Amino acid sequence: MKRIPFAVATAAAAALLSACASGGMMSRSYDQSMLPATVQVPAGNRVVLETVGIGEITYECRVKANMAGEYEWFFVGPDARLMDRSGKQVGRYYGPPATWEAMDGSKVTATQLAVAPASTGNIPMQLVKANPAMGNGAMTGTTYIQRVATQGGVAPAMACTGSNLGTKGIVKYQADYIFYRAM
Repeated sequence: MKRIPFAVATAAAAALLSACASGGMMSRSYDQSMLPATVQVPAGNRVVLETVGIGEITYECRVKANMAGEYEWFFVGPDARLMDRSGKQVGRYYGPPATWEAMDGSKVTATQLAVAPASTGNIPMQLVKANPAMGNGAMTGTTYIQRVATQGGVAPAMACTGSNLGTKGIVKYQADYIFYRAM
């Protein structure tokens, strides 16, 4: 067996890492069969954009609906930058209403179809059906958006009680947002 000199192996590893960092190998398409059925995109749609949302979710301590004297953290909305696989910002995700906006000004809102649990401490995976896009650009023709690979984003760990009613809690999160169009 022929041995590769340490310097050559180190240079090859550095070149490989550089290629990954530049986006050449960062793209990872999601095999629908690896996701829970509830958040799989219907056949007849194809991936057109993969982004990583990095930002915050705001919650507010409120009285539970129809439950006087009981309190809960209520989801107020997200504020995240949408980055492509190379780390370049390509848009924003904010709300309410939940809105995905490309840097070209095109944007889309959507209706939630389903969620599926993620690992403990992470917001659930989600499938939404896009409403018609506003403006012409990257979001035009979007049919579905998946939220997968979630990290963080769950309601604050601090108790929500009558004494902190109205308090807002902001938590960090990250998730992949995968955009689809009809074929």
